[in-house]
Amino acid sequence: MFGYKDDENEKRFIFSPLGNLFLKHFENEEKRTKIFTSMLWAIQFPHPHSSTPWSFNLFPFRLIFTLLSDERLGCKLYSPEIAYWVMQQKTIDEKSYNELVRQILDFRKLTTKEKEILFSTDKHLYVNASYEWNYISTLLEQLNIINRFDMKSNDVICRLTHPNRETSKSGPTIRTVRNNYCEIAEGNKNFITKLIEKYSCFEQPLQLDDPHRMKLEVVKEIYNFYPSILMEQIGESDELSSLLELPKLIETYSNNPDNDTAYLFEEVLVEGFDMFYNAETKRIGGAGHTDIECLYLTKKKKFAVESKSTANKLSGINIGRLREHREEIGGEYTIVITPRYVPAAKRDIKGSSNVIILASTFAEYLYNHIFHEVREVDYADFDNIIINHLGEDVSKYISNMTMEKFAVSG
Repeated sequence: MFGYKDDENEKRFIFSPLGNLFLKHFENEEKRTKIFTSMLWAIQFPHPHSSTPWSFNLFPFRLIFTLLSDERLGCKLYSPEIAYWVMQQKTIDEKSYNELVRQILDFRKLTTKEKEILFSTDKHLYVNASYEWNYISTLLEQLNIINRFDMKSNDVICRLTHPNRETSKSGPTIRTVRNNYCEIAEGNKNFITKLIEKYSCFEQPLQLDDPHRMKLEVVKEIYNFYPSILMEQIGESDELSSLLELPKLIETYSNNPDNDTAYLFEEVLVEGFDMFYNAETKRIGGAGHTDIECLYLTKKKKFAVESKSTANKLSGINIGRLREHREEIGGEYTIVITPRYVPAAKRDIKGSSNVIILASTFAEYLYNHIFHEVREVDYADFDNIIINHLGEDVSKYISNMTMEKFAVSG
């Protein structure tokens, strides 16, 4: 939730946007609660740092908070039904969600003895689920995200034991499954309602084994989640909110989900390159022209930027066409920015005056400079890397540079 480690040097850790905000507002209880809630909203299965089986494919906390907002359930959930039903849910859509609500309502009609019998069918599974939820719910209560309530009677459902390790000399650990329940804390209800409306529990999580993307790029996207409504709720300045929206838009428009954001992608890339204090940019576009003409002022050097937004993978790069576009403006090299590509595209540019930069890498670089209020972003960072790695994907070098500048060492 707070960030991710460098693939090449695990001692380096870079904070996520929400991780940075959490540290910035740690002393403000109300803001801290909303930021941590947003972190929960980003947690998905599969997750890069979870041992949960990959058969789980959903946003667990989005599901829990959606259930806690469901009037059919009285906007509450009891601990046994979370352990028995909710935490065993592997996938979710509207149909299975309604079925889950029905199962929970039927579960509430059972006697304590009937519930105990159900838990005894797989004691080890349910004792782990009960223990995990007790730990999680305690933390969420401490952060004023939920409130927990104990029942005055029929509190204990059953007692379950953890399986003993073969080398253990002590007796089994006993856990008590109690019939307490939780609700969303009053001060957090409005914010959670807004999150539910914009980021549904029915969305499909990102896949760590996506054959079209490097795992680190997927990890970055998971951790770079931050909802614009959070910025409004915690009262960040309009200027900072607007600037932080730029990296997010670069990633969003690069994916061109409905084949209608290609021009928008060009526009946000112009804004992105305008962040360099020593670079001038001009959007050109159209047939026979480069998308963006750029001038590196320090060295009086021109270069071209080609935006390649795609919902799939960039299948190929026509280096002859890029050369014509570059020569038209007198450019020295061309930067191709795209969300993903097939291996053939990388082979296309080998030995040429072109480089590839992944949109997520460019967005990560800009975000960290913006958040840390680095006003003078120097294009020399990019130019030095590009000149030494023409004909390559330079994303890893730029990502490593971002790590060197902003990561903390463990």
